[in-house]
Amino acid sequence: MAHTTSPVLSPRALNRATLARQLLLRRTPMSAEHAVEHLVGLQAQNTRPPYYALAARLEGFRPEELSGLMEARAVARIVTVRSTIHTHTADDVLRLRPLVQPARDREVKLFRKGLTGVDLERLAALTRALVEERPRTPKEIRDALLERWPHADPLALTVAARCLLPLVQVTPRGLWDRSGQVALTTAEAWLGREAEPPATADATVLRYLGAFGPASVKDMQTWSGLTRLREAFERLRPRLLTFRDESGTELFDLPDAPRPDPDTPAPPRFLPEFDNLLLSHADRTRVVPAWYKDRTWKGNQAYRTFLVDGFLAGVWRLEETKGGAGVLTVQPFAPLTREQRAAVAEEAGRTPVTPTAAQGHDVRFGTFAP
Repeated sequence: MAHTTSPVLSPRALNRATLARQLLLRRTPMSAEHAVEHLVGLQAQNTRPPYYALAARLEGFRPEELSGLMEARAVARIVTVRSTIHTHTADDVLRLRPLVQPARDREVKLFRKGLTGVDLERLAALTRALVEERPRTPKEIRDALLERWPHADPLALTVAARCLLPLVQVTPRGLWDRSGQVALTTAEAWLGREAEPPATADATVLRYLGAFGPASVKDMQTWSGLTRLREAFERLRPRLLTFRDESGTELFDLPDAPRPDPDTPAPPRFLPEFDNLLLSHADRTRVVPAWYKDRTWKGNQAYRTFLVDGFLAGVWRLEETKGGAGVLTVQPFAPLTREQRAAVAEEAGRTPVTPTAAQGHDVRFGTFAP
């Protein structure tokens, strides 16, 4: 329970604190590698989101910088928190993935009916041998496992391989100016070093608060997909500050972390689909107004979103023209003031669209259709 003496933070105060941690109040002169580390990874379900995420956060960011890090194997794409693909630094690939392994083990258990008669240790060993010989596509892995266990469910075999081993997507998959089909190998083989001791829950709590705080235990469990994190927060309590939100939920924070004035200006920002800003709290009202909570998804597809005054305000989409210039269409959920519209248009013009649109792109306004 929250202590009744803990100060109360309004949704707007939480918004500005979170935006500051997320490098979204002002663009930061930080390297892409440092930003990926600070943010504890970037959502990378699709190939372009990490580039849009950094473009919204870093001063002078060029997509080629992140591509270069991927080719140099300083960052890599791997399934980690929430069982989703993230772009992480090499150190986090090796340290964070073991920490979230219990969640991956739970995922395998969900498919246990399709794995009857399958020796999971043998499956992991076979998969490791395959992908360390050379990177393999998911189909190649699945077909090889089906030869050994022909009566198993193909999807269950694929999930088990992905969850039991730290499999990274090798380049050119995920590069800005070109990509390719998914091909997988182990993190150890791709990065050229053995897995390190896993990150501890306590250290990861501190990193999470640095990137997403102030936050509750449930918030971090939502971000990580892990359970039973209360003990780590309690161990750290003497080192942390505590607050409450307006519903009384206890929030923890680092003493020296930024908590700007709630009236601090927040410029418009264009975010990719699945941006962690929108996915990393149990209570998302610090960024997503309650009346917009269902507007960032359609079926299982997420929209690209933009912020006005720090809060979700609409979605955006891209189209490539025949000449390769590209068109970015802004679709607000509600009418914008003249000043907001001008600021949104200016920010949209700064957003990198595609490699072929490096010389600029058109910005248009449209109507959001749920």
